[in-house]
Amino acid sequence: MKLQPLEFEKPVLELEAKLADLRSSSNASDINLEAEVQRMEEKLEQTRREIYSNLTAWQRVQLARHPARPFSLDYMQLSFNDFTELHGDRLFGDDSAMPGGFALMGKHKCAVIGHQKGRDTKENLRRNFGSAHPEGYRKALRLMRLAEKFGMSFVSLIDTPGAYPGVGAEERHISEAIGLNLKEMMTLRTPTVAVVIGEGGSGGALGIGVADRVLMLENAYYSVISPEGCAAILWKHRKHAPEAAEALKLTGADLLNLGLVDEVIPEPLGGAHQDQTAAVLNLRKAVTRHLDELSVKPLDALLEERYAKFRKVGEFAEAL
Repeated sequence: MKLQPLEFEKPVLELEAKLADLRSSSNASDINLEAEVQRMEEKLEQTRREIYSNLTAWQRVQLARHPARPFSLDYMQLSFNDFTELHGDRLFGDDSAMPGGFALMGKHKCAVIGHQKGRDTKENLRRNFGSAHPEGYRKALRLMRLAEKFGMSFVSLIDTPGAYPGVGAEERHISEAIGLNLKEMMTLRTPTVAVVIGEGGSGGALGIGVADRVLMLENAYYSVISPEGCAAILWKHRKHAPEAAEALKLTGADLLNLGLVDEVIPEPLGGAHQDQTAAVLNLRKAVTRHLDELSVKPLDALLEERYAKFRKVGEFAEAL
């Protein structure tokens, strides 16, 4: 699948094309162009760093939605060991938009669940573009309770534009399913870690996002509403999405500063899709470290800290 470059990435693509032409010319002739090739490589690296080190909130949203970005199943199969998928919520059916199962993360036995998007139209239709139905959240709750019962840690991977708002989802009480998950995750007697790996949209993200530690990948976003939705409400047009993204304070750096996430996990230069191996390793290291810290805490102390953590959300002081 050939992907179109994002608008802000075009200078990098142009330099890469020039570098390829220069190398081709050098190989096809007897002229030594090694010095020119080296200068072009240095310019390309400098341009990459200038662009990707100064991304706007809207540009990070675009990277969070990149179709080549690693998805939940990629992390489940590569960051975790011995992943075994479980299906169904034991009430209605299975939801392909939210796969989950048992796995190992280092020495820790885990139940893991996450939103899953598709790489192409056919898979996106099967996965419902990462927007889970009520049965997806009830499957997550089933896995939470199994983790608690068998003394496993619980890890969730968040990557959704939002829960599915269709008629069927409303008929099967999606708001009740998400609300119940919020309640149960607050009192779950086992260590919990949530990681926003791409899009963290509204209640669809929060439905598996209440945890002892909430982490975010560097180019992920976490927000009560999408930039386009916010722009449509406040500016009456979706073209103002970039301004909305800035106003929403939805990037990892913003949320870390506000105390809403506990750590921002670095990504390879240009995004997780540029070096999947490095992205997988970074996530594995971060989640393992937090599980190591949480697993030695008494459960009563863990629940008290979790309660205090979320009670502080929304507290702020205005400078005079």
